[in-house]
Amino acid sequence: MRLSRIIMALTAGLAVVLAPTAAGAAQPQPAPDYPPQPPALTANPTTVVVGEVIVLTSTGFGPNEIVDIDVTVAPLAASVPGQPARRSDGSTVAMAAVAYPQPAPRHFTAHTNAAGRFIKHYRPTEVGQLTFTATGRESGRTASVTVTVLAKKRPGGGNLPVTGDSMGTPLKVGGGLVGAGAVLMLGSLVWRRRNRFGMGSPR
Repeated sequence: MRLSRIIMALTAGLAVVLAPTAAGAAQPQPAPDYPPQPPALTANPTTVVVGEVIVLTSTGFGPNEIVDIDVTVAPLAASVPGQPARRSDGSTVAMAAVAYPQPAPRHFTAHTNAAGRFIKHYRPTEVGQLTFTATGRESGRTASVTVTVLAKKRPGGGNLPVTGDSMGTPLKVGGGLVGAGAVLMLGSLVWRRRNRFGMGSPR
C-alpha cells in the first residue's frame, strides 16, 4: 500500500516538473533573424573597347529604391604612347585617343525591384579603368566594380587616328607651298624687269 502511494507521488511530481517544458515546446518559435544579403555590383564584360555596352547588375539593395551610380576614370597602367595595353586574356592592343561629341555620364541613377536588384546598361566613351560605385538612397548600402576600357580598332587592324588637331599637318604643308610659290613669283618678276631694261645684258 505504501509502495503504491510512493509511486503515485513520484508520478505526480514528474508531471508537475515536465508540464512547463511541454507547454514551452508547444508554443511556436520565432523565425531566426538572418542578416540581410550584402550588396553586390557586377559588370559584364569586365574588359571592353570604347563604344561597347557594359551590363551592370546589382543585388542586395533596398526594395524599390533609387540607387545613385558614380563613375570614376583612372588612366591605364600601359597608356603611355608607344606602349600597348593588355587585355584580360593576355593579348595586347595599342592605345589611341578617340574623341566623342557626347561623353558618357559620370553620374546616373537606377531603380531596384522588389528584390533589391537592378540592371543598367552603360556605353563608355573614353579609355581607362572605370570604377562604378552604387549607393542606395534609402538603405545606404554601397557596392562597386571596375571595368577596363581599351581603345577601339579600325576594321583593318589599325588604330583610330587621334582627333582634334588632325588638320594641323595639311595646313602647314599648304602654307609652305604658298610661301614657296610667292618666292618663285617674285624672282620671276625681278628677272623679267632686269631683262626688259637691259640691266643684265652685256655692252
